[in-house]
Amino acid sequence: MGVERAVTRWYVQRQILLDEIAELEGELQPLQPGAQQPDSEKRAAIERQIAGVREKLRLAGACPKAMMG
Repeated sequence: MGVERAVTRWYVQRQILLDEIAELEGELQPLQPGAQQPDSEKRAAIERQIAGVREKLRLAGACPKAMMG
């Protein structure tokens, strides 16, 4: 196999963040922009969450290089 723990951990964390983004975007789909005030507040909150998760994904950086093999 030859994959180091850091590489495996990076892939797992990346997949968790991507799944979270997909889930939040799924919640965002039924909400129409500008429909009602409570919906627009909920939409804005979800968009802020998506932005935060995308920032975490960006800060995770590139995959570390495997040193074995």
